[in-house]
Amino acid sequence: MDFDFTEDQQALRDAVQRFVDKDYAFERRVQIARAGGFDRAVWDGLAGLGLTALAVPEAHGGLGQGAVEAMVVMEELGRGLVMEPLAQGALIAPALLSKAPDDLQAAWLPRIAGGEALVVLAHQEAKSRYRLHQVATRAVDGRLSGVKSLVPAGDVADAFIVPARVSGADDAAEGIALYLVERSAAGVHTRPYSLYDGSRAAEVHFDNTPARLIAGPDRGLALLELAADIGIAAQAAEAVGVMERHLALTVDYLNTRKQFGVAIGSFQALRHRTADVKMQLELARSMSYYATLRLGDAPAVRRRALSQAKVQLGQAMRFVGQQCTQMHGGIGVTDEYAGSHYFKRLTVMEMQWGDSMHHLGEVSARMLDTAGVFA
Repeated sequence: MDFDFTEDQQALRDAVQRFVDKDYAFERRVQIARAGGFDRAVWDGLAGLGLTALAVPEAHGGLGQGAVEAMVVMEELGRGLVMEPLAQGALIAPALLSKAPDDLQAAWLPRIAGGEALVVLAHQEAKSRYRLHQVATRAVDGRLSGVKSLVPAGDVADAFIVPARVSGADDAAEGIALYLVERSAAGVHTRPYSLYDGSRAAEVHFDNTPARLIAGPDRGLALLELAADIGIAAQAAEAVGVMERHLALTVDYLNTRKQFGVAIGSFQALRHRTADVKMQLELARSMSYYATLRLGDAPAVRRRALSQAKVQLGQAMRFVGQQCTQMHGGIGVTDEYAGSHYFKRLTVMEMQWGDSMHHLGEVSARMLDTAGVFA
């Protein structure tokens, strides 16, 4: 199998890399984090590169690119610790809205492609514990009532894609529909806050809020699962970029910091630890490729593959983050040093879209028939 990137994909990588190097230097990121974790000018810059149009169908003014192109972009954004939620606004939202009624597609997809509208998924709830079918938000006659947590850039997004229950108990797999809600709609209230890594999120309250139906209860949960898998694949690619840059910073430090008159990178113990970090990075890269290539499979196969990827990525993120920070010593946790921010980002990512223990359970539940031997 050929894993080489095409010339167009490599050109896309180079363009994003230049944007990150020029317009998202570490000092700029610190300023954005202190200002709340989202900068509309950066979002406009991403739109100027065509990244917000990446997954939008060509019929609606997008580029109609696939999962591999998205992976390439997310790796480079990870190296720069870009906080603006491109995966949410440019990958997940178009994937869901492309399944919406024609008038809803025509109203929102061109605006997403042009960077004029930021639409994010608002699906997490206080009692969900990563379970996508645990939905307490209710929809009655096209009006929603409920609370969603940890909504990316929730107080500055233009609209939300909201899973809401039209029937059944809060933990039932059936009865979940997807709706589009504009942030300016009546009954929407947001409470913003910063996450540990500096990115922006919000609690979003819906109080008898009018909404537009994207998909009914016959497709709602299936589309929500697809959205989560797209998010996991995008995060896996981003994590590879984060870990690769964190390792590069560490190697540079080991070759610069001296003790007993020699660079500490010459110490055998640290060289072995660096080799272990590199091994985990390459395992993560392989699973990132695996996750991306499995997005087009049947739902049952796709769901298990993405959970497998998240387990490996979670283990790698924890190991790489901790080892690189420890090899730096005290400077590795100072806020003024870039390495600490890579560690924070890896720590947050391990908890998003389900932590390692959650996905280990998902993998186990999906391998009961064969115990994984013939999978």
